Amino acid sequence: MDRLSTLLAQFGMHASVFHSGVFYGNSDYAAPQRGGTLHLLGSGRLGLQAASRDMQLTEPSLIFMPRPMPHALQAHQADKVQLVSAYLGFDGGLDNPLTTALPDCLVMPLRELPTLQSGLAWLFEEGAEQNCGRNAVLNRLVELVMIQLLRHVMNNRVVSSGMMAGLADWRLARAVTLMHDQPEKNWSVAELASAASMSRASFAAQFHKVVGKTPADYLLSWRVSLTQKRLREGRPIALIADEVGYDSPSALARAFRRKTGASPREWLQQQ
Repeated sequence: MDRLSTLLAQFGMHASVFHSGVFYGNSDYAAPQRGGTLHLLGSGRLGLQAASRDMQLTEPSLIFMPRPMPHALQAHQADKVQLVSAYLGFDGGLDNPLTTALPDCLVMPLRELPTLQSGLAWLFEEGAEQNCGRNAVLNRLVELVMIQLLRHVMNNRVVSSGMMAGLADWRLARAVTLMHDQPEKNWSVAELASAASMSRASFAAQFHKVVGKTPADYLLSWRVSLTQKRLREGRPIALIADEVGYDSPSALARAFRRKTGASPREWLQQQ
């Protein structure tokens, strides 16, 4: 069971490194309208102001904001800060399931992320050099580090509720992954409970407790997210309806309005 591949295939991320190397001074950041920001502190002492928090980072750390969040970094030249910073765009926009399932701001010492060490070492090494293709390599390495971070979030239950918490629970993860892989199927609670090796009642209760939604509502949310992504890509609603499990465009439009408060056409115009 691969809990991430379908999620990343549908709602992948694209990194754009905008700083690598020595950092000092005061910098205010506003992420792109539809993206997030990642800062990787390799060494030195760095001040961070974000979400009404004022922090001093004195060891190598990761700072990740999956959605736009104004923040500021401060360091003196004597602090000898080595920093890699990147903007992150996500397929499907800011309301995609991946970004909405993550905390607003995640700050973690790198020593708590042992599975990221090899990727981070390569990233900091590449950032300190001026090799051909440097920017392309840095962007891909940041994307690799992000995938490893998502693995860490799941394996260590960093998030206590929502989709990532559901994927962290091995029994529920089987059901969530089935819905991700086959959104066109009209999954029953009994089928999902069987996949999770649980009774129907226990599965329904545990799913709602951990994910925060009923299985039916989660499947609807996943289908609507896929629809939004495909609408942005210019796909016709008739084809989308078949791909996400609806008999007709009108049936999809009714479900879409029930979830978003707007028809697919109205929603796309708002975007």
